[in-house]
Amino acid sequence: MRIALCGSIAFYDEMLNAKKKLERMGHSVELPPLEIPDGEGNRISVKEYYRIRKESSEDERWVWERKKEAILEHFRKIRDCDAVLVLNYEKNGIKGYVGANTLMEMGLALFLGKRIFLLNSVPEMQYREEILGVNPIVLDGKLEKIC
Repeated sequence: MRIALCGSIAFYDEMLNAKKKLERMGHSVELPPLEIPDGEGNRISVKEYYRIRKESSEDERWVWERKKEAILEHFRKIRDCDAVLVLNYEKNGIKGYVGANTLMEMGLALFLGKRIFLLNSVPEMQYREEILGVNPIVLDGKLEKIC
């Protein structure tokens, strides 16, 4: 199966580990971009971009253009995959965190008729109902449950 990994960029190391495990299981895996061009066109790591973005104002145009480009690039990967796997670990004191961007990706996957896997249980968040509404297959932390 071809699987697009989704989740907070704060979980990028976990995404890389999940990619390796899934590939050993015979799956093909797509990740969010590893690098993004900065304001001068130099390639920076997605983690560095994430740090910069968190400190940026709305006026820093290049930051938000890159965000848009990254969203669209990952949407194309989701379109071309069979399923999405949301890596939802603890973040900001929320177990199983699913951020707004990841929720958009889950909505796109639903619209496109893709299978939606959620690594950990559905979090207690303001938009819990929306997460439940996409009918994710909860893996209880076990990648080997993907079929």
